[in-house]
Amino acid sequence: YTDMGMFTCRESFGADASSLFNVLTGYSRPPQYNRFITAPDNMRPFFEHMIEEEIRHAQEGRPAGIFAKVNSLVDPAIIALLYRASQAGVNITLVVRGICCLVAGRPGVSENITVISVVGQLLEHSRIFRFENGGNPRLYLGSADWMQRNLDRRVELVFPVEEPLIAERVEEVIRLMLEDTANARIQRPDGTYAFVDGRGRPVVNCQTALAARARKLRQTREKEMAENGGM
Repeated sequence: YTDMGMFTCRESFGADASSLFNVLTGYSRPPQYNRFITAPDNMRPFFEHMIEEEIRHAQEGRPAGIFAKVNSLVDPAIIALLYRASQAGVNITLVVRGICCLVAGRPGVSENITVISVVGQLLEHSRIFRFENGGNPRLYLGSADWMQRNLDRRVELVFPVEEPLIAERVEEVIRLMLEDTANARIQRPDGTYAFVDGRGRPVVNCQTALAARARKLRQTREKEMAENGGM
């Protein structure tokens, strides 16, 4: 099982978390959040706006790109926007573990879209969203798939990654996902999948690599604590 979360002491995030829990317990109506993007209130318009912004960047000659990692992609409106973005020249990479109703690589429709599915020993469960934003990338983590039930009928959360060191780690996760040659399958234009061609490339299992990094970080932290008398 894999997932991603973030610890922060930033007051704007803490205030949003308190507000969200008050909504869940029925103590208040949905407020204006500082950093959180929530469903079913404002997540759909947020994602639609972000995709439309990438279309605008591409049309005006600025860097444009979308990366999304979700469990499922079935929402018709989001899929239609991604097709529009592809036709506008936005490079789109989607890591979709399970159901994907978008078909990549079709001339004139989705030739700028790549769909990859990573299925390995661990259950992929993280949701990551990256928008190139004209050369100033914006990263988000969250709980929601691109499905009607998640965007319109559930309480879901997406939040920005603003701390540079954390953003760097998220970018590393994305790179490892895209370098995977052990568990990754790529979608063909007919909707079928084939394992990524690993000829001439090192064998990379992103799950194993990430687990090794986690163990190394833990060992480093334990060593630092021991040297500092457990503090």
